[in-house]
Amino acid sequence: MGVYEELVERGLIAQVTNEEEIRKMVNEGKAVFYIGFDPTADSLHVGHFMALCLMKRLQMAGNKPIALIGGGTGMIGDPSGRQDLRKMMTVETIQHNCECFRKQMERFIHFGDGKDDAIMVNNADWLCKLNYIEFLRDIGPCFSINDMLRARCYVNRMETGLTFLEFNYMPMQAYDFYRLFQDYGCNMQFGGDDQWSNMLAGTELIRKKLGKDSHAMTITLLLNSEGKKMGKTANGAVWLDAEKTTPYEFYQYWRNIGDADVLKCIKMLTFLPMEQIREMQNWEGAQLNKAKEILAFELTKLVHGEEEAAKADAAAKALFGGSGDSADMPSYEVKAEDYADGKVDLLTILVNSGLCSSRGDARRNVEQGGVTVADEKVTDSKKAYAKEELADGVVVKRGKKNFVKVIG
Repeated sequence: MGVYEELVERGLIAQVTNEEEIRKMVNEGKAVFYIGFDPTADSLHVGHFMALCLMKRLQMAGNKPIALIGGGTGMIGDPSGRQDLRKMMTVETIQHNCECFRKQMERFIHFGDGKDDAIMVNNADWLCKLNYIEFLRDIGPCFSINDMLRARCYVNRMETGLTFLEFNYMPMQAYDFYRLFQDYGCNMQFGGDDQWSNMLAGTELIRKKLGKDSHAMTITLLLNSEGKKMGKTANGAVWLDAEKTTPYEFYQYWRNIGDADVLKCIKMLTFLPMEQIREMQNWEGAQLNKAKEILAFELTKLVHGEEEAAKADAAAKALFGGSGDSADMPSYEVKAEDYADGKVDLLTILVNSGLCSSRGDARRNVEQGGVTVADEKVTDSKKAYAKEELADGVVVKRGKKNFVKVIG
């Protein structure tokens, strides 16, 4: 089985421009491919995870990855899948985010000067130097407004007000592919399935300007069984940065996914052999819990390393095995300013520790019986604790799967 056939079996491929050509190039290690990452935050998140895994799989098969950082397109903002205009970022913020991305990518792909080594390119190197009139005269005739308005990336924004700023995003992304094709021999673009229109624009631009073929392939979006994008929690995105989402929180996110999603995620995201995964296809009941542990461990190992994955696994088993005591358990230390008259109220603990998103959310959880402190259910939303009561650490739970050790 070639790498392309494995991608198909794992359910990773959504759309391709020319399947036979792409299969041949990928299986023979002749693809020089790029995936774009707009630096909208100082960390990659679970939404990028599948793209990073794909880059790793293809590099392992001898293909060359180009990680394109959108230092230029990030100044515009991709309208795909959005109902509002993205926040404008400063040049300094974009540069900082780009540097953070590379550090995280190095866990997945190998950068260097070798034939198959990955390279990182910033599209600010050419986009920020463009003369607007020259760009319009050179590139503008290659784009049909009628076709652009039918593109999925613009449809949602048309309903709420597509700005001219965002309208420029597709030509700019297409121009990226055009430049990478000329400057780096990049012959393929990969991306999420919501990027299909933008990617086709790139292949069309190369064909019209250079008379040559290039290729595009989209990755299946990571959706749960309800059709919603994965990677979101009540507290926001699941980040790859350990400072924003701890290894334990990352582990627990995957450990807690729905039964209907676990085997799909194992196929799409882990590097376990397909032979082993096929044996799991008929797992049920308690076996699915085992599958979730495997998934959580494998993905945490990919992002944070095997040591952190083992710690997260041990912490989960310690708590849910009944002891509730582990040095690796996520913890929160109450700040001095949180105490009033020598006590800190439970709602403050729940919010500041990240167990609840707001005091209203915390109050509802407490009054509905969803919070336990030291294995005792607490339903009094005015409950408060003295510093000495928390001195040795007390386990606070919201629901069955969210907990933190609170230290006074």
